[in-house]
This record gives sequence, C-alpha cells and structure tokens, in this order.
Amino acid sequence: MTSLQQQPVHIPRSQQMTAEYRGRTYRIFISMPSQSPPASGYPVIYVLDANSVFATMTETIRAQSRTPEKTGVFPAIVVGIGYETEEPFHPNRHYDFTMPVPRSELPKHPTGGEWPKQGGASGFMTFIEDELKPAIAAMHPVDPARQSIFGHSLGGLFVLHAFLTHPGAFQTYIAGSPSIHWNESALLEKERTLPARLSGDGGRIGLLIAMGEQERTHKSNAYDKAEAMAARLSAPNHSRLDVSFKSFAEEGHISVLPVLISHAVRFLSKNPR
Repeated sequence: MTSLQQQPVHIPRSQQMTAEYRGRTYRIFISMPSQSPPASGYPVIYVLDANSVFATMTETIRAQSRTPEKTGVFPAIVVGIGYETEEPFHPNRHYDFTMPVPRSELPKHPTGGEWPKQGGASGFMTFIEDELKPAIAAMHPVDPARQSIFGHSLGGLFVLHAFLTHPGAFQTYIAGSPSIHWNESALLEKERTLPARLSGDGGRIGLLIAMGEQERTHKSNAYDKAEAMAARLSAPNHSRLDVSFKSFAEEGHISVLPVLISHAVRFLSKNPR
C-alpha cells in the first residue's frame, strides 16, 4: 500500500495575518492572482465571514478567470475578514455586522437565551475603510475603482448597511440572504436618506441581493423583505444604481452560498463604472 504522510493543506498564493482594531482581533486572509496586474491594478473583493467562504471565493475566481473571454470573470485579489477560530462562524460577527436597535426588535433566540452583543457596524465599517483598505493598497497593486464587498446572512445585512450609508466605498455590493429582519427599522431609515448620499456626480454602483428559493417560507419573511428592497432601489430616481435580485432554485439559507459565489463573481466583474 502507498505510504500516506499527513501534511497541512494550503491555498496557493494565499496568506493570512492578524489585525487588531479597538480591542478586537481579526484574521485577514489574502489571495493573489497568478496573472500580472493590469495597469490600473487588480480588482479587490472583500469577503465577510472569511472562515467559511474565503476558500470558495478564491477558487471560484481562479477557475473562472482562466478564460475571462468566456466567463466574463477577471483575476482579482480576495481579502477575507474572519476571526481567530477554526469554526466557520464566530460570535463576534453579531456585533460587527449589526446596527444598534432596541433589544425588543431583535428576533427571539431559538433556545430562549440571549444574543451576543450587537450594534458595532459603524465601527466595523471604519475599520475596513480607514485601516484595512489602505493596508491592502500599500501591500499590493489594487484598482481603487474596482472594489467589491460580499456578505451572507448577518454579513449580507452589513453589506446593505455599508451600501446605504457609504455607497461610494465600493463599486459593487453583494448581499446574500441578508437578515433584514434583524435591523429592519434602522435599514429603512438609512434607505430613506440614501438619495442625499447619491446626489452629485459619481460612477454607477452595483448591488446584488440574493436569496435561496427555500427561504420564502422562513418565518422572518426575509425573502419578501429583500425582494421588496431590491424593487424600491431599482426605481428610476436611483439612476446611479444597478440593482439586481436573484432567487436560486432549490437552495436554502446555507446551501445557497456556493452557487451565489459563482454568480457573484460574474456580477461584480461587470464593473458598473
């Protein structure tokens, strides 16, 4: 029998590092394309919950960008924001991805317990904008006009928060199965003031909101809320926006992730400038 030796598995051309911000620790995953950068620099995709989706996003882009003339997907840097854990999700995401709302508005805990601390989305956005993005730009040749962010579930909620409060921070926002019901009142208030943040000159901004078809029946009504938000943001008065809603047949809240990532890399490669 062939002798098998155990060795760690590594993702080629990838690395990880630790970032400290306001007493919180993040594990940052970075993967680089093998192709030379274009004159403008590489596009960059920032991925939330990186412990669970960084590898899938990295390999999806690598596979599809080998033949961009067929797939429409181009090489990109993937920057994953995760936590010091070997589990797919960490409780700290509850604080980083949510807005401050009265505890009475939070969904009931499935076991009757208490949710982790909430309400840190504003500070987390500051970390991304003022700390992480400049650090990545200092390390690698990046295209500041082709920046995207991807999040799912509570991460999708944060993507919507980032889009509504900082629509110019990224050129493309991808919110998968966003937990709109978690911070609905705060989101709706930000949505009402979005036109003021979109006034003046500026390039087009892409937003993809996606759900698994099986999420239609969830008691949170998140599917209908997401579809309705996409419809409102597609109104003619939001002329700078390129908004799409996508429902994936036969997929649920978690199973939707791989197919969403495959679709997302093509959506963000359209470059809505």
